[in-house]
Amino acid sequence: MTIRFGLIGCGYISKKHLFTLSGCPEAELAAISDVTEERMAEAADYYQSLRGLKPEVARYREYTDMLADPSIDAVIVAAVSGLHAEMAKRSILAEKHVILEKPMTLSLEKADELIRLAKEKKRKLMVCHQMRHRPIMKKIKETIEEGKLGKLYLGTAALRLNRSPAYYAEASWRGNWEKDGGMLINQGIHLIDLLQWFLGDVTSAYGDILTASPGKETEDVAAGILTFANQAKGVIEANIITQPNNLGSSLSIFGENGSISLEGPSLNRISRWYIAGEETDREEAEKLIDLRGEQEAMYDNFIRSICADDPLLVDGSEGKKALETIFGIYQSALTKEVVHLPLPSFQTADMRKK
Repeated sequence: MTIRFGLIGCGYISKKHLFTLSGCPEAELAAISDVTEERMAEAADYYQSLRGLKPEVARYREYTDMLADPSIDAVIVAAVSGLHAEMAKRSILAEKHVILEKPMTLSLEKADELIRLAKEKKRKLMVCHQMRHRPIMKKIKETIEEGKLGKLYLGTAALRLNRSPAYYAEASWRGNWEKDGGMLINQGIHLIDLLQWFLGDVTSAYGDILTASPGKETEDVAAGILTFANQAKGVIEANIITQPNNLGSSLSIFGENGSISLEGPSLNRISRWYIAGEETDREEAEKLIDLRGEQEAMYDNFIRSICADDPLLVDGSEGKKALETIFGIYQSALTKEVVHLPLPSFQTADMRKK
């Protein structure tokens, strides 16, 4: 069975999807949609050059016209963050399976609506938290689940990036609470997703933010303290004002029997892998750290879920968890109080109250 895909949004992030699709024997790109003909032409040419042939790729200025094509099985939503919810909703209602770029939505209400609709329509909804599919991340998850770290005490995540004023000036929606969502939502969400995947559900959040750059609404600095259901603590420190350029990220897990810490531009360096009484674990981890293929593994999971009803690693409910954790930090920044999860409601537009 070949899954025929439609792509909504032909911007920068779409190239990752096109590259992955081009190498997937069980999938083909059937159609693309974007508001500009030039971007659609570039996307089609890129995909065809990678595929090594000239498959016909339909082009639609209006994505709703593409959704009306009954031959399309699944849709990739890769447009700007503020449009994710509506585009995914219309896709599900059109009986399409959906791959949804992060963040899945900019409000809890709309996230819940997508989860409900996907269940009602029996459609697959996958959120792009592809870092979970990296071999080293699966190894950490396996190590934790096997109890090798013992009781977990602390998880930390740090993000130190540079986003210049020119970056935000390139697109009017960037840096806007209602259309963009914020730095944690766009740059920090992968780390936060991994943190809660490793340590479990978040029960409370306390945090604050700082907006330093002129001409934008969203945060440049964020700090958060989390409490997990197992009583472990989490510390998040993130910024996009690191000079003169990106410094990288770090992710660490501390337990009674060991510590694991990854660092580097894409968490591609092991700075600590210690498990009491384990000699071979570090050696195996060193072999995995440079292995990627997470995008391909994510697509393989999605296709197998459609064809064989395999479970999705990150369905809508799982995708919502990192989103709600960030919303907890944002709401705490508004109220100056500890916020308990699950939240009754929240949307990034609420941050304009700050």
